[in-house]
Amino acid sequence: MAVEFSEIAEAEFQELLSRYPNTLAAMLPALHLAQREFGWISVEVMDYVAEKLDVHPTRVLQAATFYTMYNKQPPGKCHIQVCTTLTCALMGGYELMDHLEEKLGIQVGETTPDGNFTLTEVECLASCGTAPMFQVSYSDGESDYFENLTPERVDEVLEELNEKLTDLPDPRKMHS
Repeated sequence: MAVEFSEIAEAEFQELLSRYPNTLAAMLPALHLAQREFGWISVEVMDYVAEKLDVHPTRVLQAATFYTMYNKQPPGKCHIQVCTTLTCALMGGYELMDHLEEKLGIQVGETTPDGNFTLTEVECLASCGTAPMFQVSYSDGESDYFENLTPERVDEVLEELNEKLTDLPDPRKMHS
């Protein structure tokens, strides 16, 4: 299956290019657009972005693999990203991570077998005043912050997420 932007994404890409002095400067927003369009950043998508930006593919590979915000494998429909930077760690971030691993039956960096949830550890999500917290990125491109978390609140959030799952696309089927 060939990777190609939809008509809407192509128009967004062209508008994006107009805002930057050169194509290299547009790389990170182009990768965000590609991830939203294709669900994740495969090697095929990296090559496509490199071609669209007229840069060497290794430049795109370097950026996509350096930044943790780009998924190099299909995430679950709900990608739970737990902050474990100092404030969140001190306020219980690792305990939340342990709780999520137990509730979801997966380890950090894994996706549930049904493809519904991916769990990752991330650095600062800029919510130190409401630690501990996590961000959930949905496969439809939206995301939510959940702050001041306790194990009980995490259980409530998981119930809310389970209700939302049927309306979300499966990133594993968005491209190969």
